[in-house]
Amino acid sequence: MFVITKDTVIADILEEAPETAPLFISIGMHCLGCAASSDETVEEACAVHDVDVSEFVEALNARVGVSKE
Repeated sequence: MFVITKDTVIADILEEAPETAPLFISIGMHCLGCAASSDETVEEACAVHDVDVSEFVEALNARVGVSKE
């Protein structure tokens, strides 16, 4: 099972779980294929886009079928 954390690199997420792309787009990450954005961690992307990292990680994990326990 692929569990996403704040330290997971975005490129790794998109490779393992491409269905998460719309979530990244929804926070303003429109250039998912760019080298700079794909090498960022979830935490770095959330900081740049002023998004709560905990909520976003929860949403990403929900999208890939990992429930919060």
